[in-house]
Amino acid sequence: MTPGRDAIVATAGESIGRGSKSFAAASRLFDRATRERAWLLYAWCRACDDLADGQDHGHGMSAVADPAERLAAIRIRTEAALAGQWVGDAAFDALRIVVAETNMPHRFVHDLVDGFALDAEDWRPRSEDDLYRYCYHVAGAVGCMMAVIMGVSPDDDAVLDRACDLGMAFQLSNIARDIEEDDQVGRCYLPVEWLVEMDIPSGQHMKPPFRSRLTVLAQRLAERAQAFEQSARGGTPALSFRSAWAVLAAAGIYGDIARKVAVRGEHAWDHRVTTSSAEKLGWIVRAYGQARARTSLYGNVARPDDLWTRPR
Repeated sequence: MTPGRDAIVATAGESIGRGSKSFAAASRLFDRATRERAWLLYAWCRACDDLADGQDHGHGMSAVADPAERLAAIRIRTEAALAGQWVGDAAFDALRIVVAETNMPHRFVHDLVDGFALDAEDWRPRSEDDLYRYCYHVAGAVGCMMAVIMGVSPDDDAVLDRACDLGMAFQLSNIARDIEEDDQVGRCYLPVEWLVEMDIPSGQHMKPPFRSRLTVLAQRLAERAQAFEQSARGGTPALSFRSAWAVLAAAGIYGDIARKVAVRGEHAWDHRVTTSSAEKLGWIVRAYGQARARTSLYGNVARPDDLWTRPR
């Protein structure tokens, strides 16, 4: 028997609860329709990421022996979902539902899958611009999709740019936090030019002699994340109150990850950086006030001309 929408939504809710307590907490602030669609989108993103990285809900990443085959499976199931076909996999059927209900542009879906392709090819960024391009594909595109779920027109490039900025901030925070975890599976998202600048030999950035230099780069990532996060706040006046509340809470909660990495310095990777339940609640309370005053707080915040902009 084909599972109905309610069953797929319930499965998606379980997925976000297991995969990201930060996003799960922020998603509760959406109105019901938006929340359910956010869960559906998350379930697909999470399933693709887990398949690509050999994880279980974002945990236990391991090097996979068949990255090309896994990427092919992602592409086949995703295309079936975009074609409106029943896939028989709850996460990909979740994508089918959310695309149909929101008229989601397929280009954003394809952009995210292209990000998984970069990892499958063992791609490494050479420049800072390369880093941003990667962050767009694996997170900025998701920000654009979330904006559409929140009712933003796919043609509203100004607001979509701000939504993309939040995804960029999240991914830069992830990269800063996960430098050691990525290194354990042979990945490095620090631009080659940055490593050369700090005189860190290729593949040696986690070695003790280079730890102090690595902290400089981690703090740089945190600064870049902060810039994108601040820009993203400028898009909230275009959202409903509930959506703005959720976005601002997520920005604060996730932004704390990069801020903690920067503060911890050489000890940033001794233990995985997280935000506590109390810290999440604190941001939810603060974000309520920010959302109420979003027009006066952020309505005149111009997007910096020198901030990296997503491809159109």
